This record gives sequence, C-alpha cells and structure tokens, in this order.
Amino acid sequence: MLGWAVTFLVVALIAGVLGFGGIAGTSVGIAKVLFFIFIILFVISLVARALKGRPPV
Repeated sequence: MLGWAVTFLVVALIAGVLGFGGIAGTSVGIAKVLFFIFIILFVISLVARALKGRPPV
C-alpha cells in the first residue's frame, strides 16, 4: 500500500515538472488517500497485535 502511494507521488512530481497540472493534481490526491489508508491499517494492526498480547516486532 505504501509502495503505491510512493509510486503515485513520483508520478505526480514528474508530471508537475513536465507541466501536466491535471495529472499531477490527480496523482497527488490518490497518493494522499493511499497514504492515509496505509496509516489507518497500520494503527489497526498495532492495536490488534497489542490486544493479542504479542509485543511488536
């Protein structure tokens, strides 16, 4: 998930440098959404692991 967010961020940066504003804006939006989904899933994973009683790796 985080890899996809980074990929869309790189696409947005390249599109921005080349002057494709619409594509850059869309790619940044997708990267933001994927990043926040990743963060939410990561926190849920940490909470679930803590409730199970296993220490984080």
